[in-house]
Formats: sequence, structure tokens, C-alpha cells
Amino acid sequence: MRASIIWDLPIAQTHHLSGSAGALSFVGGAGDFDDTGRIRNPGEFDKQIEGAIANLAEALASEACTLDDVVRLKAHYTAERDDWELIGALARFFKADPMPAISTMPEPLQPFSGQTIQIQAIAQRGWRTHSDVRSVARPVPERSQALFGDRTVTAGLRAGDFIALANRTAEDVDGTVRQPDDGVAQSHFIMERHAETLAALGASLQDCVKLEGYYFGKTREQWEPLSKARAYHFREPGPVATVVPCHRLNPQGAVTKVEVMAMRELRNGYDKYIPREDHWPARVWDWTYPTPYRQGIRLRDAVWLGGQVPSQPYSNKGGSIMGGQLIPQTRFTMSYIEDLLRPFGRSPADLKLMVCYFTSTGTEDETVAFAKTLADCVGGALPPVTLVPKPMMHNPNTTVEIWGVAQG
Repeated sequence: MRASIIWDLPIAQTHHLSGSAGALSFVGGAGDFDDTGRIRNPGEFDKQIEGAIANLAEALASEACTLDDVVRLKAHYTAERDDWELIGALARFFKADPMPAISTMPEPLQPFSGQTIQIQAIAQRGWRTHSDVRSVARPVPERSQALFGDRTVTAGLRAGDFIALANRTAEDVDGTVRQPDDGVAQSHFIMERHAETLAALGASLQDCVKLEGYYFGKTREQWEPLSKARAYHFREPGPVATVVPCHRLNPQGAVTKVEVMAMRELRNGYDKYIPREDHWPARVWDWTYPTPYRQGIRLRDAVWLGGQVPSQPYSNKGGSIMGGQLIPQTRFTMSYIEDLLRPFGRSPADLKLMVCYFTSTGTEDETVAFAKTLADCVGGALPPVTLVPKPMMHNPNTTVEIWGVAQG
């Protein structure tokens, strides 16, 4: 990899590349940027992977972390590549075993001109020296096994209290999708596999702090059955959740993809549930049917937020505020994040990670305007951000969804 350099995003606003909340450190969308925010290798996917990983390592160093400290890695990429190809390409930069839980998401768009990949990471300093390290292997289809040699790919990783599971479709061991095009059946299959992985790590779905998923669809009628299928596997109090539309998935026949993160402690040799502080201000919207999900929870000095959207306040009717207008809806959505953080004694300035999905035609100018609005609402330097443009969000009226983690 190239020599160390301080890189930057191509936006005018002051922004952090890394941050920490509790024991966890975060890097937002690391790409193949130079110190002026330009992509070094426009359109060159393999070179951008290398450049993004080098920049990730540089950002982690600011939090006294290295690539060996990464627990969860997530790549949003735009290339005609199979997910397993990308996982293999990323894994070679992580020499120590177990490798991180690696999640991949194919996207039709990237936030900045010439960009083909951005990489987000959650790390924990020194976790490999801790007494409680556990991992579960992820089955690799036979056609892709040569990508990894004799290494084991991680489905789930437990680094002390923190647990990360790689995102997955309903792909079976042989590489085929179960129940092609049946989103409800696929959702149950995925959640059952996640439950099995968590059980092998001494945890359960009830220990989840964050669910993040994707589905094909642009109407409530398409979203709701899959949502109910996922929610079926939790009881109250559940995790905070973010689920947004997707426009590409691998392999063929997959219509949804889900990942979870969890926290559970080991005490006197027993695995124990970690209680969480929970606040849900009355102004903040609710789902259109009863769910076990929460909007904001705090545990282990970190506040986890569910995906916030510009839905009507004080309501569970699902109506949108300022329909179809990205910048006004972004300001309104950030007001919900401010509302959620306030009962924890925190504000948007305490965010250490923001993950932002927004409607775009794919131009850099739209991303830059969106980032400016975020910065105005944060009221200072932007935290590490992952900016994911989408041809359409949930429907034409809803243009943005934002979640984050704050120092607790």
C-alpha cells in the first residue's frame, strides 16, 4: 500500500475522518481520496480498494487503532463484481485471523465523481488480546473458495462485549438463493441464520443493538411484509433499526439483505444481557404497525440511533413531511436526531458516526449540497460520515434516512 497521507472528502465543511464512542472507534466512508478530496484512480475499482484501505488505516491510526482492530467492515461498491470477489479482495488486507465480519452492498451510485467504492469500519482497540474472542465461520460457495485459500471467512465475530455479523442474503451453502423472489421467506431464512450465528457466540437476537437491512421496493405494500417478517424474530425491547431500498443485490433471486450488531457481556463465566437506557420522545415518529424496535438506546457509553426519516411527528400514520424535497427533509430528519439525543444529555455534535441514505441522480453536486445541510444541522465539524446516494428511497415522497452512533 502507498505511504501514509492525510486524506479528505471533497466537501468544504470541516469533517472528522474517525471518532470513538466508548470502546468502539468508527470510520465513515473511506475512499481512494487524496489530501484534496480527489479520487486518485477514477473508475479503477481494484486500485480504489487499495487506496480506500490505506486511507482507512490512516483514519484508524488517529484513534490508536490498526487494521487488526477492525471488528466490522462494510463496503458500498459500484462494479460488476460478485460479493464474494469483493470479500476476497478486502480480506487480503486483513492478515490476522479471525478476519473482521465483512458486509458488502452493491450500489448503482457513489457519492463523488469517479468513485467506485467506500468502506466503513467499526474497530475496538486491542480486542485480539482480550480473553473473550469468539468467531463463527461463514460457509463459502465452492466456486468462491479459492479466493480465500485456507482462511476462514467470518460470519460473526465477538470481541468482548461487541458482536458483529456480516450481512447476508438468503444464499445457501451451495451459493443458490432460497425461495427466489419471495422476500418474506428470504427474511425468515436470513434471521434464522443470524440467530444461529449469535447462539454460537453466546448471544441471541435479543442482544442486538442495531439492525440494518435492504429490500427491493418503493411502496409500503412491498416493505411491510418483509418488515413484519424481520420483526417476528424480536420481542420488546428490540434493537434500533434501519432498512432502506436497494437497487442491486447478489446473487440472482435475492430480494433482501440484513445484518445485525449486538452487545453481550461475559460475567463470572456466564454470558449476560446488557441492560440499555431507552428514550423515545413523543415528537419522534412511530411505525405504521406495532414493532419491537426502538429509536434510541444507550449502553457501554454509546448511543445507537435508528434510521430517522421525515415522517409526520407525533404519528404512526406514515405520512411524509415536505414530500420529495431532499434539503428540507434532511433538516427535518436531523431535528429528530436532535430530539432523540437530548434525553441522553447529548446533541448532534456528539455523533461519532453518521450513515446517510439519500435520493440522488448521481451527481457530486447533490452530495456536496446534502453534506452542507448535514453540517449546518450538526452545528460544527461533521462526524465520520457514510454518504450513500440512491436512485429512489422508500417512495418519491421520502428522500432521506439517517442513523448514527453518539458518544454516550
